[in-house]
Amino acid sequence: MKIIAQGVLNAGEANTSRAIGSFPQVVALASGKLLASYRSGSGKDHDDNNVEIRSSTDLGATWSEPRRPWDTTIDSVRGSIGAAKMTEVEPGRLLAAIMWVDRERYPGKPLFNAETEGCLPMRIFVSESRDEGESWSQLRGVDVPEDLGPPSLTSPILVLPSGRLALSLESNKDYLDTSPWLQEVQYVYSNDSGATWGEPRVISKDPTGRIFNWDQRTGVTSDGAVVSFTWTYDSKEEKYLNIHRRISRDDSVTWTEPEDLGFSDQASVPAIFPDGRVVLAWVDRFGSQSIRARMSERVDSEFTSQSEVVLWDEAGRRREIESTGELLADMGEWNYGLPYCTALPNGEALAVFYAGGGPTLDVHWVRLAL
Repeated sequence: MKIIAQGVLNAGEANTSRAIGSFPQVVALASGKLLASYRSGSGKDHDDNNVEIRSSTDLGATWSEPRRPWDTTIDSVRGSIGAAKMTEVEPGRLLAAIMWVDRERYPGKPLFNAETEGCLPMRIFVSESRDEGESWSQLRGVDVPEDLGPPSLTSPILVLPSGRLALSLESNKDYLDTSPWLQEVQYVYSNDSGATWGEPRVISKDPTGRIFNWDQRTGVTSDGAVVSFTWTYDSKEEKYLNIHRRISRDDSVTWTEPEDLGFSDQASVPAIFPDGRVVLAWVDRFGSQSIRARMSERVDSEFTSQSEVVLWDEAGRRREIESTGELLADMGEWNYGLPYCTALPNGEALAVFYAGGGPTLDVHWVRLAL
């Protein structure tokens, strides 16, 4: 692969409520239009965080002005929106899965509690657009299993081969909970095109609680395989392991054993092409301190080193992390990461990520020729 174009999707504005951009996503619509979302606020973890949306009709070369479609106060409770992941479930019709954070229960506290490894209260909502993201419906709450605790949202809604929709959620502990964290990933499903959600299923879990399957990134191939790439963490050794791939060929009911891809640490959502090729980006934060991408010829084949490109290179000072709680709190200080890949209609791949330094973080885009 090679980089053929790059630019800034959103530039942070220092000392404003739009200083920090992070958690980006881009979806390529059936019409050829690109729709991007990202978190924006005066800090990376701040009570004024909200999600902005921009669109592009020239493969990302230029972007529309930002819009904030959703109110952050829900049921009279002041909160922030941490992420909005969009999926085109049919041409022109999108569903956005939205993670909302309650900022009133523990006012002024950061998202993660470094002492307990717990997090602020969170809820998941869905909003619908029938005009390619120009307008959006009121937020509808998603009933999630109680054993998830505050649920994290790390991937867009999946359209499964059967036509069902799946929403991937990850468990967290309540903010003051000092018990051991038994992290897991569950899917909840919709059989009515997103109107209601239920049928929870555990997708990945270490019953010992040692291995965490964080930020599971997922995609569906043209022949119906569901693939996940997991940011894997050993809580006993307090270190990241390599990214692990799992594949399901029966509508996410059963999965292959985790496959070590040979590189670490946080994976992107993959760009999956109609001919079967897959482009995956990842953050190598504690090794080369860069964001990189590789390609595989099939969903189950090797991501070859020969295909690798560097999307971002960070020469900053490495920091040693002494505990899982400190690592969770430290995520709020990272100044690059969270890549997301999308297959473009012209056969190229588009990767977005956040990066910057000082008072601002920008959202960047890179186009890749395969």
